[in-house]
Amino acid sequence: MTPAEERVWRAFARGEDVDFRGPADEDPAQGADWGPERTVRAAVVRALLLSAPQEDGETAALRLAGARITGVLNLQYGDIDHAVRLSDCFFESVPVLYAARLRQLNLRRSVLPGLDAATLRVDGVLRLSECRFDLPVRLGGAQISGALFLDGADIGEPPAGQPALQLNHVTVGDGLSAPGLRTRGEVRLTGASVGGTIDLNEARLRAGAGQVALDAETLTVEGDALLREADVLGWIGLRGARIAGRLDLSHARLANPGDAALRASSCTIGELWLRKGPRMEGTLNLRRAHMDVLFLEPEVVPDEVLLNSLVYTSLTPHEPAERRLAMLERDGEGYVPHAYEQLTAAYRTIGDDHAARLVQLAKQRRRRATLPWYGRLWGHVQDATVGYGFRPLRAAGWLVSLLAVGSLAYALHHPAPLKPDEAPQFNPVFYTLDLLLPVISFGQEAAFAPTGGYQWLSYALVLTGWILATTVLTGITRTVSRQ
Repeated sequence: MTPAEERVWRAFARGEDVDFRGPADEDPAQGADWGPERTVRAAVVRALLLSAPQEDGETAALRLAGARITGVLNLQYGDIDHAVRLSDCFFESVPVLYAARLRQLNLRRSVLPGLDAATLRVDGVLRLSECRFDLPVRLGGAQISGALFLDGADIGEPPAGQPALQLNHVTVGDGLSAPGLRTRGEVRLTGASVGGTIDLNEARLRAGAGQVALDAETLTVEGDALLREADVLGWIGLRGARIAGRLDLSHARLANPGDAALRASSCTIGELWLRKGPRMEGTLNLRRAHMDVLFLEPEVVPDEVLLNSLVYTSLTPHEPAERRLAMLERDGEGYVPHAYEQLTAAYRTIGDDHAARLVQLAKQRRRRATLPWYGRLWGHVQDATVGYGFRPLRAAGWLVSLLAVGSLAYALHHPAPLKPDEAPQFNPVFYTLDLLLPVISFGQEAAFAPTGGYQWLSYALVLTGWILATTVLTGITRTVSRQ
């Protein structure tokens, strides 16, 4: 062994630190230029971890900083009971930790070509904080009892068809901490299970337009999933995910022009926060999602949404119905009745019945466009007269106006009585009411018969009365049945 390797070997048995860093704390990216005085062969590290002798009364551990690791560190299937810390190191080759078991692994601020650690088992913490990788990081199927730290890590562009960070089916007991993570390809979290919180605040996930930036289908998170101030180019997939706490996308920039920016269909989320950020570039897909709180600001909503069968208990912040209706009109599936009913229920939950009626009125108007011509014609009549029953005061206005017109017309020209000897005294007001109200009778309509233009006026009043009565009754029936 070289003097540097002997120094590491002796320190291991006593768990002592070996620090090759200079006073200037050089950048590990320049590690290829480090000389033999700080170079350790990967084969020596492997032999040290798997078979080195230990001293009685001491806890063996590998604590090495600022070293250049040459060759392939192959710990595949290895069972290592010692803590391993290789911080600020430069690795010439990709470490192979496939199916290995370690107590703890810390590679903080190291520079590596990549990491092959699928099905790795770590009984404590796996720390990859501020590491720089040129090639993909493979941790698929890994089991980490403690936390996984990727804060400040930087992962280069992977080969075509491969993810930059592979965490599919990984199990993390105490949370995934990766604020400031930088990737230039897909981050794969499909089927992963995280016992605590996922922290991706200020992450930069740059996969490219039309590419997968974060694939987290069927992800399970017991805490929150935080992407505050994240910058994502590509789409985020959360189909079938279950997040017990909050999915926080506040201040985040989500961009995937021409395709979905956020695919969160069929997922279950405690709270979804989309706020304080720029307008989403791409489609927002929340079909069949279930959540307790939807914190959605109208300014963030993109030009196209997919909201069919979306269920939420509370919608915040409280906005006028007109601002929320603009979102429903952008649905890529066209007229979606369920979206209107869900928005109506949200307004009724907070006691804003006026907004709920406006949503229902907008729903009937959107539905009218889907009907044949005669249905659209009848819809326009209902809308103009009583607002589909959601504006009953409009019917009163029509009745008063028509009552005034009819009363004046018949006061100036009394219709002739059918039976002069039996006819009651003519009253133009009650005669007009008899024409307008299809159910109530004051005995005037049957006793007098107008002629000429006044007869046509009577026909118009009768027809208008029936239209008003039918639309008002329809609105009342709709309200009662809903309650």
